[in-house]
Parts: sequence; C-alpha cells; structure tokens
Amino acid sequence: MLPTPAFRRERRRRRVHAPLRILLAAVAVTLIAGVLMASAQRRWVVAFANLTEEPGVTLEATGFTGPEVRESFALAARSYPLEIVFYDNHRDDARAVANAEAAIARRVDVYVQYHRGAAANATVAQKLKAAGIAVLAVNEPVPGAPLYALDNAAAGRLAGEALAQFAARAWAGQPTVAVVIGRVSAAAERVPERVRGVTDALRARLPAARLNTLDTRGNPAQVAPLLGAFLSANASRKVLIAATDDATALAAKAAVESAGRVRDAAIVGQGVDRSIHGGMNDRKEIDPTNRNSIVIGSVAFYLDRLGYEVLPLALRMLRGEPVPPRTLTPHKLITAANVFIEYPPYDMN
Repeated sequence: MLPTPAFRRERRRRRVHAPLRILLAAVAVTLIAGVLMASAQRRWVVAFANLTEEPGVTLEATGFTGPEVRESFALAARSYPLEIVFYDNHRDDARAVANAEAAIARRVDVYVQYHRGAAANATVAQKLKAAGIAVLAVNEPVPGAPLYALDNAAAGRLAGEALAQFAARAWAGQPTVAVVIGRVSAAAERVPERVRGVTDALRARLPAARLNTLDTRGNPAQVAPLLGAFLSANASRKVLIAATDDATALAAKAAVESAGRVRDAAIVGQGVDRSIHGGMNDRKEIDPTNRNSIVIGSVAFYLDRLGYEVLPLALRMLRGEPVPPRTLTPHKLITAANVFIEYPPYDMN
C-alpha cells in the first residue's frame, strides 16, 4: 500500500524537528552542568580581625570608628564569592592572638589582621604560617604579610598644597602664617608624618610663610584657646590652618569665627568622616551649597571604604596572583566641587 499524503508530511516534520530537539537537549545539558559547577564553586572564608569596635573610639587619628570599618567589609564582601568572619582585637595583644587561634580552628583561607602591636603581630604571623593560612596586614606590619596602609605623608602634602594654592590665589603678596593644629605628636597613629607632609608642601610653595604647630593632645576643647591666642598674636597676617582631623577643623572654624577673623583664614582637615561631609539629613560643611566656607576641603582617608580596597587583595592572594608587598591608600582632597562625586548623596546614609 502506498504512503498517504498525511504520512509523508509527518515524516518530513520529524526530519525537520529532529536536529532542533538535539540542539535543545545539548543546551539543557550545558545549562544543568553550569548550575552544578556554580553550586560546587569554592566559597572562600576570609577572616577580618578589626583593630577595635569599642563604642566612641576613633581610628588613626581621624573621626572613623571600628564599626564603620567592619561595615565596609560586610558590604564589600557581597560582591565576591566569599564568606567573611569578623573578630575584634579590642586593641589588646592577648585578644589578637586568641582571635588568630580561633580563625585557625575555623580553617579560614585568609586572615586580615588590623592590630597595633609588633610582638602580637609576630606571634599571629607565626601561628598562621604554621597552619598554612595566608595573612594580609592593614595599617600595621605583620611579618611576611603584604600590607595595605594609609599614606599619612601624602595626605599631609595634599593638605599643604591646597592651602598654599589658596593663599597664592586669594592672598598674593600679603603676609601669611601657617599653623598645624591637632594631635600633632600622636606617633602611634603616625600623625607626625601627616604634619611633616603639610610643612614640606608649605615650605616648597610658600617659603616666606612662618610655620607653627599647636598640639591639642586629642582634646578638641583645646582648639579654641590655643588657636585664639595664635590669631591674636598674628592680628595683621592671613592664617592658613591645617587640622590633623575633621573634628579639629570644625573646632578651628568656630574659633576663627569667634575671633572675627573669617576673612583672614582658610582651613583644611584630614579624614572626610561624616562630621565634615554629613549624611542625608546632617549639616554638611563640605557641600556644593556651602562653597564660601573657610573650610576649603579635607583629605579623604576612606576608612569607611576599607573593605572595598582590602578584599580584592585578599582574593588575589587566594587565586595565587601576585600582590604588592605594600599598597597605599589613594588619598584625595575633597572639596565642595567634588564631594558629591566621592560621596554621592545616596551614599551618605
């Protein structure tokens, strides 16, 4: 019996659809394999031992706190295939060593150590090396570990250069003095390096300006009497003020206003913490709508974004990629002109 027309059409349809079915099956197998591989992908465990998370304790002679640093790691970790474990060194050597031992027991893959204590850091390095765990140091050296650190000298130079440029532009030919005020002798936080950066830049750009330092020893209440006396002693001169942190910069502004010397002063701070750039509902000293402020800027330390700088280094270590022995913070002068670029309004809360 000869095939019917309907039978011939069905055979042709099967011949046409067979390659399509094979292609769809291959795509499905590929997708399933990709899902299985993704689910089996190694999720590394990174431990971060913070310097301290004590309430009200600020870090590195700035206005930033330990919880802000911790939050930066928690937020940054969301972008990477890793789990992050937090420890608080509490500025205590014994606690720092105990935290490393706990991380070893947990079998973490990388240990990020932020602690100020050479002996404890050496012990931590020894224990982690014996356990085969890589170490990445933050701001304080750990033997054998790459270091991510602030560059206090560079930050100071940025402040000094900003003040010198302002003086050249606004006060050309007028007698000028400069003063660095704040915790100028706080060696543990490397503030003297910050001071040296300021003075080196001012000497290079304003060699005729007299340079002075006023040490508040970390007490903002000392700014008004110290700076008030300095302003009185320099009644006929313009005054450049380099504050070692933002709280001191704001206190210096209040002292200048109280002395009636607003037209004679310019101030640069250090840090760019929330006290100076504010949140969505805070008063903002550095703001596009406040361009006439005598606080002309502050040098960013980005401690509130530390995790975004450190975790990529940790991942490179985990992948076996080379990591520089020393990586420095890319400090930047923040002014009313660029504050919303560095700290957009949606990022301020």
